[in-house]
Amino acid sequence: MQNCEFVTFISILACSIAKDKTPEELDILSAIFTQLGDTLATLSALDNNN
Repeated sequence: MQNCEFVTFISILACSIAKDKTPEELDILSAIFTQLGDTLATLSALDNNN
């Protein structure tokens, strides 16, 4: 998948997830995905140091 195609896919996915969600639900989902991404980055960094 090309970079621009990947960005477009992520945007479409975000719009699909956000559909019919309340602002409160979107806040929670945003926090969950942010924590998930941060944790994955931390695990990757730790693996790269071993």
